[in-house]
Parts: sequence; structure tokens; C-alpha cells
Amino acid sequence: MGRLDGSILTLPNPDLFVFMYVRKEAVLSSQIEGTQSSLQDLLAAEAQILSLDSPKDLDEVVNYVKAMKYGFERLKELPLSVRFIRELHQHLLQGVRGNRLTPGEIRTSQNWIGPAGCTLTEAVFVPPPPHEVPALLGALETFLYSGSSLPQLLQIGLAHAQFETIHPFLDGNGRIGRLLITFLLCQREILIKPVLYLSHYFKRHRTEYYERLQAIRDHGHWEQWLAFFLRGIISVSKEATETARSILALREDHRAIVTTHLGCASGNGHRVLESLYERPIVSVTEVQELTGTTFTAANSLVSRLVNLGILQEATGNKRNRVFRYAAYIAIFGENSPDQS
Repeated sequence: MGRLDGSILTLPNPDLFVFMYVRKEAVLSSQIEGTQSSLQDLLAAEAQILSLDSPKDLDEVVNYVKAMKYGFERLKELPLSVRFIRELHQHLLQGVRGNRLTPGEIRTSQNWIGPAGCTLTEAVFVPPPPHEVPALLGALETFLYSGSSLPQLLQIGLAHAQFETIHPFLDGNGRIGRLLITFLLCQREILIKPVLYLSHYFKRHRTEYYERLQAIRDHGHWEQWLAFFLRGIISVSKEATETARSILALREDHRAIVTTHLGCASGNGHRVLESLYERPIVSVTEVQELTGTTFTAANSLVSRLVNLGILQEATGNKRNRVFRYAAYIAIFGENSPDQS
């Protein structure tokens, strides 16, 4: 994790790159819960590329991004607490599937986990009864601020497992619980920037993830869970470090291409290139607004960036075209070998 923190600091503007990490986490954590939306779907939605083929659950992923951004801003003024968790949950489920299940409200009825359509007696896991949930959440909050001598990563691993066991909401518990890991890493300044997300590891080992949590409840196997959790921290830290290095190499390569080939337009070329690290899908109109030039000049600049292999046209249309920073998106894409 120290190596990851150092590699992020080598990036020219780490905050620009954080947005893509956030989007990737939103997609992967939502996929664990059964959504079908991809990173490409999310980026297209943000660029307002409407398609009849867009997954119906895309709004859930968009909400996840909004909830993450809200949470990072809220942490500046409100410590991670039951109140913070409820606010986060409200943003996560606002207007999407599960909206009828009282966003932001601690459950007042019994829930359970098991195969679709199973009854309470057929459930794999039955969380605590609703009248116990407020006290259990209070105890979890007390633990987070108890000044425990346990190493911080172990505390965070314990907190995640306990939150998932309490299962305080009728929907969205898995996503909120995984978000808490990153919020705790940042609140405790273990990471400077929120660039470590365990959903990638949990998705790849989904069966073991659920089995390890259940083994705590059934047999008290905390050590085995923590070993699994820490292996995930190691794995994802290494992957994120390599991602940061790949981003830096790509940026240096493309900056050199822009400087060499765009001549007097290189200043605007660099301006567009830097903006793509925050929003990797762009239209000619947005380039015009960014550079303060005419539409014709912006269109010419975009065409030159396409010819240089930096941008790719994404719609196939003759009008209302948008362009993708494909090489950058590919660094975070779903088709990488380790994301099967």
C-alpha cells in the first residue's frame, strides 16, 4: 500500500485519475450484486450517449458514483458514523431498484440472504432481528473509534465483516459495506487518495468472499477471513500500482505525440488531453468550450487527434459525434486478463 501511495503521487494531477478508479469500483461492486452494466456503459451515460441497448440497471451504477463522490466530500465535515452510513445509503438507492426499500433508513423488518425466492427457513444467513440493529451499529461505531491496538487493516477487515453481518438495510448492504473499506482507508490516512477498491478482488473470488463471511457467522473463523481480506489488499494494491504506472507512461507518450505533431495547436491539444483523464469521452462542442476556439477549429483539432490515434469516434454517426480516449479507458477496462 505504501508503494501504491507513492506511485499515485508521481501522477501530475492525482485527482483527475481518481475519477476513473471511482467509476471502475462502481461498476465492479454493482456487478457483485447482479448488475450487467459495464464501464463502457457508465462512460457513455455520463457523455449522454443514449442507446436502446443500455442495461436497465445502469442508473444503479451511476448512483454508486454519486454516492462515492458525496461520501468523500461529506467526510470532510462528518466523521464516518451511523449517520454518515445512512446518508450514503440514501444517495445510493435514490430513484433506483430498492428505492421502495426506505433509502437511508435502518430496517424495521427482518431480512435474510439465500437463493431467489427462498423463505426465511430456507435462508443461507439470517441477520439480527431489527430491534437489535441500532445497538449493533452503535457498537460498531464505538469499535471504529475505540483506539484499538490492532493494526488498522485488521480493524477495517473486522468492521467490513461485522457490517455485512448486521445487514442494517433492506437493500444495498454489500455496496455500502465495500464503500466503507475505502472511506476508512482514506479517513485514517492510510491512503492519500481513494484508489484502492477491493470489489475487483471480491468479484474475482466471489464464492470465497461469501463463504469466508459466512464461516465467521457459523464457526467464528475470523482469522481465515482476515487472511483472505489481507491477500485482497496485497493483490489490489499491486494492480493499482501497475495501473498508475501505465497511466503515467501513456500520458508521457501522448504528450510527446501532441507536442511533435500539432505544432501551433499543441497548446490546445495538451489542454484537451489533460481533460480526457477526467472525462475520457468528449464531443467537438465540449472541445470548443474547453479551448475557447471556433467550432471549425475545435473540429479540426479533434480530427487531428483521431489521426494521431489518441481519440476514436464512438458513435458511427455523421452528426452529434463523440470521441473516446480508448487507450486510457482500456487501462481500466473489463477485458484485462486479471478480470475474468
